[in-house]
Amino acid sequence: MTQKTWIDPTIEDLASYSPQTVFEAGLRNHDIANTAYPIAHTRTWGPYRVPQQQHVDVVRQAYAGVDELGLYIHIPFCEHRCLYCEYCVVNPESQSENPDYMEKLFQELDLYRDLLNTRERTLYGFDIGGGTPGFVDAQYIAELMHRVRDSFKFRTDMVVSIETTPKLAATQPQKLHIYRQSGIQRISIGLQVTQRQLLKAMEREATGLRYYRSAVDNIRAAGFDRLNVDLMYGFAGQSLDDWRATIEYAIGLGPEYITTYRVRYKGTRIAKQAADVSIEQVREQVNLAKEMLAQAGYPATPGKNTFSRIAGNSGASDYLTRRVVEGFPYLGMGLGAQSFSDTTLSYNAGAASKRLAPYQRAIEEKQLPIQDLYNLPRVQAMGKMVAISFYFGEVDRAAFATKFGINLEQAYPEAVDYVLTNGLMTWTDRSLRLTGKGHDQFNGVIALFYAPSVQEVLIERYGPGALL
Repeated sequence: MTQKTWIDPTIEDLASYSPQTVFEAGLRNHDIANTAYPIAHTRTWGPYRVPQQQHVDVVRQAYAGVDELGLYIHIPFCEHRCLYCEYCVVNPESQSENPDYMEKLFQELDLYRDLLNTRERTLYGFDIGGGTPGFVDAQYIAELMHRVRDSFKFRTDMVVSIETTPKLAATQPQKLHIYRQSGIQRISIGLQVTQRQLLKAMEREATGLRYYRSAVDNIRAAGFDRLNVDLMYGFAGQSLDDWRATIEYAIGLGPEYITTYRVRYKGTRIAKQAADVSIEQVREQVNLAKEMLAQAGYPATPGKNTFSRIAGNSGASDYLTRRVVEGFPYLGMGLGAQSFSDTTLSYNAGAASKRLAPYQRAIEEKQLPIQDLYNLPRVQAMGKMVAISFYFGEVDRAAFATKFGINLEQAYPEAVDYVLTNGLMTWTDRSLRLTGKGHDQFNGVIALFYAPSVQEVLIERYGPGALL
């Protein structure tokens, strides 16, 4: 194993703030104090940005000792960009470029294969997401599976996951059979909400409800026995009864897993609505979901947003589970994709502009299509790992110590003392886990583990909708 080397932190990341002050700032700014880390990255991570001419050397060094990693492939095409969408999705008119994009994606795989000798590295997880991967011809997905197998070793027990939409699953079942035949074992569909008026307000397919049952039937007929359904809460104007109806409908579809996501307003076309959503609304919706899903046979520990009816299964994909629990490195390929090693984090071209041209141009020039690459100090890398860990509501003690060479309580003495003293988290045999009380005050708790420069942003900001 290659020795991990973090760069020195800035003065701002050497600062120290009172846990009570940070906790209150996290609660006050509950719209941005979440797992999407960092905040105000130009300010907080700008000093760590790597010049483009150093990208190849820094990436090679960052992954030099990594024998096992995850892979995420991003396919940015969608029928329509919903108002709440925060992801890297291109204008629907760009869909004519599907074949060229997939070819560029294959070339990016080749670039990393040659740079990092990926044939000698093992994938612990592999997700194909978007956007909507189903908007490209299914044969491209089969070719992608072939090329990834040629570029990496696969764990024998690894489950590959893909996303699709209810409409595509209902109307183009042949694609599902090709996915399954190519070796994809898990599939996820976005139900989100079931209220027609809310769907229309968010510019999402409002007639989609008629597709859900046939979509699930087609998914089962194709041989998938690992189905996830995504739901969303925290919309302005979304009542508790609306949310209850959505959960009931999802349970009735009989998926193995249900995942709940809070709307993240930052960077969306409804960002101004963040101020219309109270923390009380969010807490009620979170607790209702946990209660209803547990009663239906989908239990989860406090703070966890994936619910599984399969004993011993996290409910998340292999790729996401190892990222969350162990902080394992991963590579992201495609437009705007994110990569994270032990010491670096990068975003591919298109992350900011959501345009294909910069990504395509970089590939044509046989360059890594990286938009921003950051060489991180340990305090920022720790903040990133812990923020991701809160997807599951707990931080694995052994994984943290292995990754950073320091125990959690040594790295965060004041924060750990604060959450334990106030009954917000508790020690288990293997983790520091949210309690029910901590779950209700999640945004304040997670902020305690951010790097100081990020905490400073929260302290200076006064509530949802305020500028960063």
